[in-house]
Amino acid sequence: AIVAMARRLGLRIIAEGVETADQVRILRALGCDEIQGYLVSPPISADRLTEMLRQSGKPRFRLP
Repeated sequence: AIVAMARRLGLRIIAEGVETADQVRILRALGCDEIQGYLVSPPISADRLTEMLRQSGKPRFRLP
């Protein structure tokens, strides 16, 4: 119901707290656009994220 409502409103759907491949399959079938959670990456500090973005050479936003 939530996915259908979001679609009618023209919103993208991001599922949080995804931990298993089974959850990904279900969410994909429901039409979720993005996922986040331990399956993708454990939590990291802001400093670590900044360093990862700097190393990637392709930051999407300006870093301080």
